[in-house]
Order: sequence, then C-alpha cells, then structure tokens
Amino acid sequence: MAPTVVKDGAFRLFFFSREETRIHVHVSHADGEAKFWLEPMISLAQNFGLSAQQLRQAEKLVRTHETRIRSAWTEHFGS
Repeated sequence: MAPTVVKDGAFRLFFFSREETRIHVHVSHADGEAKFWLEPMISLAQNFGLSAQQLRQAEKLVRTHETRIRSAWTEHFGS
C-alpha cells in the first residue's frame, strides 16, 4: 500500500506502508522519483531520474508539506 499524501502539479508525494520505520516520503514525477528523509532533517535519500530543477521543486514541496506528511505518517503507522 502506498498512501498518497499530496498531489501538487506534476508531483505526487507518498510513502510505502512497509518499507522502513524512519520517516520519509517519495516524490513521484513522470520523469522519475526521489526519496527524502524527514529525520533528523529533510534531506535527499535517493534520486531516480529527476533533474536538478525537479529535485529542487520536489524538496520545496516536501518542506512546504512537512506537517501534512508527518501527520499522515503518524495516522497511518500510529506513532
């Protein structure tokens, strides 16, 4: 299961239910996907095909929606 947290323009922010316990979010785009850690601070974990500009946009979305991402994580995992 991969709950969608945010859809914004060409980007979709989501996480996988059983991937790992460290809070993170995937950012999907038609050109590729990136994974960002939210702890201990927002940082890029992996990039698969996104350009530097798309990565900047993706990180901006993660920062903009950080509270929403954390709330969805807590609601989904219960902690």
